[in-house]
Amino acid sequence: MGVMGVLTTPDVDLDFESEVGESARAQRPWQTVVWDDPVNLMSYVTHVFREYFGYPLSEAERLMLRVHNEGHAVVAEGAREQMELHARAMHDYGLWATVREAPA
Repeated sequence: MGVMGVLTTPDVDLDFESEVGESARAQRPWQTVVWDDPVNLMSYVTHVFREYFGYPLSEAERLMLRVHNEGHAVVAEGAREQMELHARAMHDYGLWATVREAPA
């Protein structure tokens, strides 16, 4: 009768895949999205984009027209915490804004 060996596998970090997924997600940027509303004038939205974000007039108008014509526009992209601050600032200006993870 022979000696039966025990089949062993190298130590595997079972959380590796989830850590990699979380790492990739952490590196993906977040976005502040401003939504169209029936209250604010286009000139006011342009003013907010210029005053808060410092956009030049042409960029502020382009983003405002996207909000007006398409219903929403991404006005900033970056770290989640910063995008949440931007959304809160937009709320303070009376604009509708949300934060979302940027599409892959």
